[in-house]
Amino acid sequence: MWTKALRTLGGSCLVLACLVAPSFAHHSFAAFNMDQTLSITGTVKDFEWTNPHCWIVLQVLGTDGTSSEWRFEGAPPIMLSRGGWTEDSLHAGDRITISYHPRRDGSHGGGFQSVTLPDGRSIGMGGPGPAPAGSAPPAAASPPGAAP
Repeated sequence: MWTKALRTLGGSCLVLACLVAPSFAHHSFAAFNMDQTLSITGTVKDFEWTNPHCWIVLQVLGTDGTSSEWRFEGAPPIMLSRGGWTEDSLHAGDRITISYHPRRDGSHGGGFQSVTLPDGRSIGMGGPGPAPAGSAPPAAASPPGAAP
């Protein structure tokens, strides 16, 4: 009798472990170079306020004059909302500067850390910051191939 109960419990634990393991893998930062922080300026194409992570899709003008799409992953909406973000924080057409950890594979995008809004205010993972002195947003250090 105890043997059957232990087998059932053991089997249940194994099934639960298999179901939970993908969620741990999903929340890895391995895709991003956490030792490097870059910034880039572009025009918001889309702001996706979705679970499990928010996304900013940015159109960036390259040095050769061509436009390319960059995708930046952020925290879940609940975490961003605690810092002052809302689903209306960004709008298509906004010109913003994003501070981010680049993707290790070199593709366009990364994990965003903060955004400088069109009015010069900065909002990060921890919430909004004050507008810098003067009215213009700070200049961005552009990654290779992107126009400032």
